[in-house]
Amino acid sequence: MATAYARGVVFIHSAPRALCPHLEWAVGRAIGRAVNFDWADQPVLDGARRAEFYWDGPVGTGAALATAIRGWEHLRFEVTEDPTPRSDGGRWMHTPDLGIHYAQTDAAGNVVIGEDRIRYAMEIAAGNVAELQRELDIALGSAWDEELEPFRHASDDARVVWLHKVG
Repeated sequence: MATAYARGVVFIHSAPRALCPHLEWAVGRAIGRAVNFDWADQPVLDGARRAEFYWDGPVGTGAALATAIRGWEHLRFEVTEDPTPRSDGGRWMHTPDLGIHYAQTDAAGNVVIGEDRIRYAMEIAAGNVAELQRELDIALGSAWDEELEPFRHASDDARVVWLHKVG
């Protein structure tokens, strides 16, 4: 059986300048080849840098990437792995205050919450709507999204490279 391949993106939302070469090394080691990121200043956090890196590799590379770069102080990142015909997609989010969060994703990039997690949330909530909302917010990674959102918007002004143009 052939190895299934996936693709995705590493978003370094904010990293101290001194950490940048170490992140490139860690990502390169996880995918098995040297990489160079196109670093830019992160306007949301003075002195921080940001980068995006598109990757491809065997299914599970997203988890390997997230594992390789987590744990460094003052680092905010996201790693995505697109689903394949044989595997689910995933998104890993990390912030210094919250740590890491993993969520399964569908073909459109939406977070998918499994039925066991929903049953657990309902059981813990025991009819308390506020508690149910809290549990579902945890499952969705809402706190991570809230903390990362200003850093994501900083990339809206980033240079766009067109790979092809139709028309």
